Amino acid sequence: QVLPAEAGGGLVQPGGSLRLSCVASRNIFSAEAVAWYRQAPGKQRALVATITGRGRTHYVDSVKGRFTISRDDDRNTVYLQMDSLEPKDTAVYYCNAFPYGPTTTWGQGTQVTVSS
Repeated sequence: QVLPAEAGGGLVQPGGSLRLSCVASRNIFSAEAVAWYRQAPGKQRALVATITGRGRTHYVDSVKGRFTISRDDDRNTVYLQMDSLEPKDTAVYYCNAFPYGPTTTWGQGTQVTVSS
């Protein structure tokens, strides 16, 4: 099974920007939506943003106005443009289908650290 491959994370100062990318399987891109999730230290994995095949997007309140999700179905790639980053955005970021089930497999994720 091909796992999602996330990339683009790194260390950035507060107020900075990063652009994440994730290459995923066609099965994920055939789901109701493709999503970005994140898992902060000591916390459970949580939804960040979703995008449907028609381009409809949804964001959790904490990232609205700062993050932008997009997708390129020809490349099976989903992106997350993150601007005005804050220390609370520090987490490992993952992409996957939305919704996901108990047998869903996850990639390695990409670490985002926001710190001065």
